Amino acid sequence: MAVIDITEQQFADTIETNDVVLVDFWASWCGPCRQFAPTYAAAAEKHTDVVFTKVDTEAEQRLSAAAGISSIPTLMAFRDGIPVFSQPGALPAAGLEKVISAVKDLDMDDVRARMAEQQAAATAS
Repeated sequence: MAVIDITEQQFADTIETNDVVLVDFWASWCGPCRQFAPTYAAAAEKHTDVVFTKVDTEAEQRLSAAAGISSIPTLMAFRDGIPVFSQPGALPAAGLEKVISAVKDLDMDDVRARMAEQQAAATAS
């Protein structure tokens, strides 16, 4: 599967309608972003069950700000519409594979239960 460029208008729908979505926040002037691109594209070809997207931080400044992006490249992962990973820096291929495997292997019932506990604790204090 190819890497898909997405905009602010497509972001929420993409995250909410796919099981696993990776988002690479990048810019054309960013050397590490350009170095990471082939690694990311190769992973997209290998993992056809994952949606690989890219957000151009220059063109999508509001989306980048809303996502809290302060350094690029930043990789974010979403599972069942829930953000489960975010890390700045270009990952090597092996590191990206570990992230993908970890996201796929998450027990989402456990993730939802932990989120509910955190929300309950936050509203109780």
